[in-house]
Amino acid sequence: MDNHYDKFVLVEYLQKYFRVSGKQKLKAVDGISFYIKRGETLGLVGESGCGKSTAGKTILGLHKPTNGKIIIDGQDITKLSSKEKKQFTRKIQMIFQDPYASLNPRMTVSDLIAEGLTIHKMGSKDTKLRKVHELLKLVGLNKEHASRFPHEFSGGQRQRIGIARALAIEPEFIICDEPVSALDVSIQAQVINLLIKLQKELHLTYLFIAHDLSMVRHISDRIAVMYLGKLVEIADTTNLFENTLHPYTKALLSAIPIADPHYEDKKQSIQLRGELPSSINPPSGCTFRTRCEFATSACAEKEPKLIAITNDHFVACHQVTSDK
Repeated sequence: MDNHYDKFVLVEYLQKYFRVSGKQKLKAVDGISFYIKRGETLGLVGESGCGKSTAGKTILGLHKPTNGKIIIDGQDITKLSSKEKKQFTRKIQMIFQDPYASLNPRMTVSDLIAEGLTIHKMGSKDTKLRKVHELLKLVGLNKEHASRFPHEFSGGQRQRIGIARALAIEPEFIICDEPVSALDVSIQAQVINLLIKLQKELHLTYLFIAHDLSMVRHISDRIAVMYLGKLVEIADTTNLFENTLHPYTKALLSAIPIADPHYEDKKQSIQLRGELPSSINPPSGCTFRTRCEFATSACAEKEPKLIAITNDHFVACHQVTSDK
């Protein structure tokens, strides 16, 4: 995957293992590689427990990577000193999944949004307040909301506050960790459309983490599919939906409900057999083989590599890549 240019974010063989007990390790993220071009959105999808949120938090720096490189705008952030990391956090921020848990209930909205400005010593008290008012307006709230506390807002409004907080120090790259999954369905589209609007206006780059493929399809330029700590398919959004290659991706797509009941009844849903294996003791070879109807003995012997099928479509499956 090294023949592309303008890789604003480049992740190379990223691993994040957690020690469980004794010599046992939970392989939450197990050697993933991808890139994100400046100004685009890469959707990262997969079942709960596949490691996608851990990947996002490791890229952000909330977890120390076990191995691999995280290069953002030409800098390998895994090699920065503490002082350099603090300065670099101005380029990268996160919007968290739960707008109820991610906001300190003891702080006013003004203090929450201005916290990053205070940490980085950006502006006077008056300047910071003006910035807070500008950000509230930008995310669809009013400046009168600045003096209130998080419990006075709905879930959608709280997530807008979280978005304003992420934007305060003017980052270039934002990791959206399931930013709408805790919200009512009626509010989800509003927040997604707000993120799209802000990306265009502020020239932002997104890593959008979610399990809802229909939502990811709406916002993403490209999509990476993750299974048990590994990436199994990456393609531009249209190609992934129209020319799905990996059996796991096909199963995920078949689970997306169709609004028209006539087509929904005719749709063939792919039922995966068995449960998601443990990341502590993953299957040998292809980790998906224990749930795959096409698995052969070769799948148990050798781990499939992420191989380019076309210029920008990568898949890790022995059955697909055997003739490549």
